[in-house]
Amino acid sequence: MNKDYPVPAGYLERETEVKKSRFIARVAPVGSRDEVKAWLEQAQQDHPDARHICWAYQIGRPGAAAEAAMNDDGEPSGTAGKPILNVIQHKDMGDVLVMVIRYFGGIKLGAGGLVRAYAGAAESVLSAVERVVQKPMLVADVTMGFADEQPVRHWCGLHGATLESVEYGAMVSARVSLPQQAVDEFTAFCDAQKLDYGFDR
Repeated sequence: MNKDYPVPAGYLERETEVKKSRFIARVAPVGSRDEVKAWLEQAQQDHPDARHICWAYQIGRPGAAAEAAMNDDGEPSGTAGKPILNVIQHKDMGDVLVMVIRYFGGIKLGAGGLVRAYAGAAESVLSAVERVVQKPMLVADVTMGFADEQPVRHWCGLHGATLESVEYGAMVSARVSLPQQAVDEFTAFCDAQKLDYGFDR
């Protein structure tokens, strides 16, 4: 699905240490609860001996997320998941999961220390991860003659559009993915070329 808000470009991990406790922060792009669950299961497999795996995520547009959740995983209530979520919400990023894996170092941090440690771990990984903004796209079905295919490919190359599929029969049938802002230019081009087209809405 195409988004017009920033999302993490991919998975990233960063580690910090606070009073001998290790905090391993991971960020990953997510679009559903199932994806969140899969990432959490992976973290548990990678770190079976960790004392805590705390996390927070939000799915949807920053500031108006369709879904958000957090978990302290045994840490005192409000000292882990909430600080992680607060950092996510201040980063203006959607479809994002942050997990912080803690290995206890033998020194208690206290509630305030835990909040700072989990927020700091989340900040370290979210500040480092690349962000991408995918512009909203539309898909058009185009039917054309064989001689029209090259002009269509040329138009796509100039306007940030892509030919997602091409089928050859008596005519050429193609699916074109194009930026929403290029729709007027696309319809004018198709009309000028006398191409048969329609949009998936």
